[in-house]
Amino acid sequence: MDQCTAFTLLSPPRHLVELLEDPEPAYVLCELGEGHEGDHATLLWDLDGDSGGVWARWDERRTRLAPFAWCPEVDGEGGACELFAEHSSGHSWDVIDPTRAALWELVKRDSPHLFPEQDAP
Repeated sequence: MDQCTAFTLLSPPRHLVELLEDPEPAYVLCELGEGHEGDHATLLWDLDGDSGGVWARWDERRTRLAPFAWCPEVDGEGGACELFAEHSSGHSWDVIDPTRAALWELVKRDSPHLFPEQDAP
């Protein structure tokens, strides 16, 4: 499934503006799969490995930052899902960034000798 294409301008919360020098607003992209239910979401930072991360969650009305535990699922090769617990849509290994996939196809077409035994990520 393709990655959701929603994005939002995330302005730093007032308490961070007071702590940091001139933090800049930035656009963030949704990391969930296309057609997901509920809020859009993107990881902002990891909270010491196993406990989870701080995610920006947004809809058409508001944006909020909140900590969420990691999804407990692993794939057949032991790789952990890189999304938060109870996310909607597919796991991170099911979500394909269409831009990255298009670039990968260009590399495979134009320079197949660079990756002779490797499949697309």
